[in-house]
Amino acid sequence: MTLNPTLSRPTFDPSYGITGDPEGADWPATEAKLAAARNYWVATTRRDGAPHAKPVWGIWQDGALWFGTATDSVTGRNLARDPRIAVHLESGDDTVILEGRVEVMAVTPALTATYNRKYAQPEDQSPDGATWYRFSPAVALTWLEHDFVNTAARWTFE
Repeated sequence: MTLNPTLSRPTFDPSYGITGDPEGADWPATEAKLAAARNYWVATTRRDGAPHAKPVWGIWQDGALWFGTATDSVTGRNLARDPRIAVHLESGDDTVILEGRVEVMAVTPALTATYNRKYAQPEDQSPDGATWYRFSPAVALTWLEHDFVNTAARWTFE
């Protein structure tokens, strides 16, 4: 599934100098970065409102991030209570931040095979013991740090 988000500019104080359309904004190129990423930083919220972040391995496929975590982990408990998360790729220089919700999904053999190939796991390794989630973005923010004023972009999904 190819996503077709609406492109706009993030809302910042005018002192940032961000005007006009973002330069070089390209959602297919952003999806290529998401697919190529090794680690995805997932931010959830604890019961008391405190933030929790950790890197996870995952697969960007069909317009969504698929990842697993133990049900009884901090992340698993947080997601059971509140499915809203933020996901950030590793780079702060070539920034991709996603916000949205997860849903619990059954992992398919095809997804398992793709995951195992990506992370050089044994082909027959099973994701037993993890709950698998499909994260669909509602909003994405992207920019290049060296040209933030011209490249800062906001993508919204329906």
